[in-house]
Amino acid sequence: MMTLDELKAAVGSPAPPAGVPATILALWHDACGDWDAAHRVAQEIEGRDGAWIHAYLHRKEGDLGNAGYWYRRAGRAPASGSLDDEWTAIAAALLT
Repeated sequence: MMTLDELKAAVGSPAPPAGVPATILALWHDACGDWDAAHRVAQEIEGRDGAWIHAYLHRKEGDLGNAGYWYRRAGRAPASGSLDDEWTAIAAALLT
């Protein structure tokens, strides 16, 4: 598995890091500015991790009602900090 620093360094690369799970792939697409690709990947991720990423993406989109639904599915309180901080928190949690 990669580290948070390695994931951040891969942002902007022409291709995603090889062999990463869908959760990290979704975050990579988002960090590279491709919300649609991140959302497509997130829609296929089962469980609380996928729901958390989905919530973050809808919060970023500005759809707070939909984000709230996904935060509840993730078992998490809606985030209130910056989007960058939330992205980092999700990535750090998933990479440990």
